[in-house]
Amino acid sequence: MLTLSNGTRRDFLRVGALGFGGLTLPDLLRLRAESGSSRSPRAVIMVCLAGGPSHMDMYDLKPNAPDDYRGEFKPTKTNVPGFDICEHMPLQTKIADKLALVRSLQFVEPLQHELEEVFTGFPKAARRPSFGSVVSKFSNGDPKLPSYVSLEYGTTTTSYESPQYIGAAHRPLQLVGTSAVRNLSLIQGVTPAKLTARQDLLGQFDTFRRDLDTKREAADMDAFSARALDMITSSKAREAFDLSKEPEKVRAKYGARDDKYTYVGTKSDSVWDSEKFLLARRLVEAGVPVVTLRMGQWDHHGNVIQQVGGVSIWHSLKTVLPLLDRSIHALVSDLHDRGLDKEVLVVVWGEFGRTPKISLRGRDHWPDASFALFAGAVKTGQVIGQTDSRGERPKTRALGAQNVLGTIYHTLGIDWKQKVLDFGGRPMQLLDDGEPISELVE
Repeated sequence: MLTLSNGTRRDFLRVGALGFGGLTLPDLLRLRAESGSSRSPRAVIMVCLAGGPSHMDMYDLKPNAPDDYRGEFKPTKTNVPGFDICEHMPLQTKIADKLALVRSLQFVEPLQHELEEVFTGFPKAARRPSFGSVVSKFSNGDPKLPSYVSLEYGTTTTSYESPQYIGAAHRPLQLVGTSAVRNLSLIQGVTPAKLTARQDLLGQFDTFRRDLDTKREAADMDAFSARALDMITSSKAREAFDLSKEPEKVRAKYGARDDKYTYVGTKSDSVWDSEKFLLARRLVEAGVPVVTLRMGQWDHHGNVIQQVGGVSIWHSLKTVLPLLDRSIHALVSDLHDRGLDKEVLVVVWGEFGRTPKISLRGRDHWPDASFALFAGAVKTGQVIGQTDSRGERPKTRALGAQNVLGTIYHTLGIDWKQKVLDFGGRPMQLLDDGEPISELVE
């Protein structure tokens, strides 16, 4: 949906009066891009590469390292000096000026596939709220739209995307890829009038129940249910989720729902739902503040690869990296083309890197070195931090997961030091050390 400031809207109408037929889509997007009032950051798309993506084979290759470290891939230059990446991601080489790469990221969680640190900044045992719930709480989103959408694998809220003490009203609307849009419509035989009558009846019961139960969770669930009802009766939400509204040319740029890659075997039988990236763009463009995507499988242990008759980590990555490359290129370039690059932040990362030293033609878990890729509403065209010659640990600018989340909060105007009450009524700071990455922010 095109959103213009008052001044730009007047210019738009003036041009339209001279001949609306002469305005093309690029003209409309240019008008939006020139609108000063719609340029402040307001949304984030977070892409989680769960399983531990290999920094050594993707964004921090070490061609001069010993044979048992460097792997089979070669680095290739991008349009930003010093921003070399894997040869199997050629599309990103053309838009590196629109990307920012942190090569010196470290994690606290010891070698486990717990995504809490990615989504909350803390180990799982801390039971902290998901960053998406935090953004939901402090954003001023459209009530006709969800404030937090998770394009997850499952159908129930995962522990790492739980709102915890932020409140049930800020749970993510969780969809299985791009296939659950039908859940945003009324079931057969239920008209809006019937739904309103049922809502009134439930309200009477709720009044009685609230007299008996004043727990905060009950109130939060009421708010969550109210927002869900608003969305079901809102055409705006259904349209945002409807990919058929997109021109075929745009859909082709992103790819298909049934794109496949090889994980640990020899066949390309694992699904890479490319349409998730397109749906994420549609949602933030419509006004959703937070969209999360969990993409691919990245746990390339050598022994696991061999147990299922696989070849190597590089055999798998050769099939999945081009898909990731296309998805990132499509999303980032599309946001720029639509004048949304200053409004939307994109973050791509996983829960840790992989062992620099090769084991049985694979790599194991490695929290001491990893990466985070940024695009959109930050300072781009740069590489931040450096690991040592073998990619084992940061040599400069060591950063943590809380710095990444602190950067997201800062970009969206949220103070990472502010406090919310936990389940016991104690004030809890959003992050312990959420200093944003200074090179990325103003």
